[in-house]
Amino acid sequence: MDLKALQNGSDIRGIAVDHEEKIANLTPAQVRKIAVGMVHWLRDEKNLAEKHQSGTLTIGIGHDSRISADSLKQALIDSFIEQNVKVLDFGLATTPAMFMATQFPQYDCDAAIMITASHLPYYFNGLKLFTKSGGAEKADIAYILEHADKPALVAKASVTKTSILDDYSADLTDKIRMGMKTKEAKPLSGFHIIVDAGNGAGGFFAEKVLAKLGADITGSQFLEPDGMFPNHIPNPDNKEAMTSIQQAVLKNKADLGVIFDTDVDRSAVVDASGEVINRNNLIAVLATIVLAEYPGSSIVTNSPTSSHLKEFIESLGGKQVRYISGYRNVINKMIELNAEGIDTQLAIETSGHAAFKENYYLDDGAYVIAKILMLLPKLKKDGSTLGELISSLKQPAETQELRFEILDSHVRDYGEQVIRDLSGFVTSQRGMKIDSENHEGIRVNVYDEYGSGWFLLRMSLHEPLLVLQVENDQAGMNRKVLEGLASFFEAYRQLGLEQLNKLLR
Repeated sequence: MDLKALQNGSDIRGIAVDHEEKIANLTPAQVRKIAVGMVHWLRDEKNLAEKHQSGTLTIGIGHDSRISADSLKQALIDSFIEQNVKVLDFGLATTPAMFMATQFPQYDCDAAIMITASHLPYYFNGLKLFTKSGGAEKADIAYILEHADKPALVAKASVTKTSILDDYSADLTDKIRMGMKTKEAKPLSGFHIIVDAGNGAGGFFAEKVLAKLGADITGSQFLEPDGMFPNHIPNPDNKEAMTSIQQAVLKNKADLGVIFDTDVDRSAVVDASGEVINRNNLIAVLATIVLAEYPGSSIVTNSPTSSHLKEFIESLGGKQVRYISGYRNVINKMIELNAEGIDTQLAIETSGHAAFKENYYLDDGAYVIAKILMLLPKLKKDGSTLGELISSLKQPAETQELRFEILDSHVRDYGEQVIRDLSGFVTSQRGMKIDSENHEGIRVNVYDEYGSGWFLLRMSLHEPLLVLQVENDQAGMNRKVLEGLASFFEAYRQLGLEQLNKLLR
């Protein structure tokens, strides 16, 4: 098979276990080849040829709870040690912890690999790759896959089994105490905090971070790794998952509920009242924290955020930069703005990927929770809650997302043509106006007969789809907007409009 088909933006991702009609395309055989491409990339693009030649090039490998993790890890190990690369086998780990394996001096890895497919079903898996300078980019993954069939440089090396989660947890607890400005061993004493790990890799956070800081973690659930994810999808952007942690918080009368995705690069919370704090609400909480610490700074988000979020951030003295979806895209925009001298402390997607400048520009779900934990003693002292912290953030009356499959063989060309044509259509409509502050697809503000809101049409990052997001402050008006757009979309025979037609029937 063509290994290039496994590229998923700045990651590698595929089907690792045969499932119904789906045939595995990310197998140990493919992974052994990919390991060859990785060594060529480290030698040629990261200037580590001399270190490789000397036998001191070191790569760390960790994985989440997926059932295919061990076989893929072994394939990497076998290939690397045959190529004269020292391997540190970290076993169960998280994506942020694997990046820290390149930063912690006790490991000093030249590169680190996390075997994960994030929130996707159990039969998927993938590879995320880091060096000391950060995560791999799309161009890096393309280079690796292009060089996977090159001859391997053969010479035996060694593998060492170890674990990073204790060191990573200790680093987090130190940072939390520092953020609270306390040396107290258990500054979370008196707080009841529940963790839902969804049977992914985040269960460590309950015992190794919260309990160490003195929190009562009674009622925490699904902490044991189980790659079949028997309870719910580990995904803070999933309604079932959020309902699960919400119910646990209310049942146990906890002060806070914390939920992670499978590899802990995303997270969300539920406050004591049961209010779900994810998507726009999570961005608002983190913006509040950041703007208190760095007044006037900019915050990069992806494009499908609420118009009310922009107003909220500006009311705190900050600036929102809406950018292209994709966690690497928003992180790279943050890096770019800082390089231009524009103070930008946070990049975050509505999906929960969030990276802080102060934390290596790394999307780290556990660090997001650490920043929130730092607030808790002050909130308690003030008799306030996280929900009250963002009470001025206006909530829309209704939001909807529709996904239109692109049936044309030239997917991107067709999708982008539809977006261009929609621009012309909108300019001829009353009650619609293009929002110029947009970098992805077309964003349109609606008013008068369409209520008060906006819609965004953009290409999906990884699927042959156009995604339409619609939001309104007046109940029932999303339907009016969709009715107004229906005549436009009907002219495109290569669009799958089943969702739209069903909704309007």
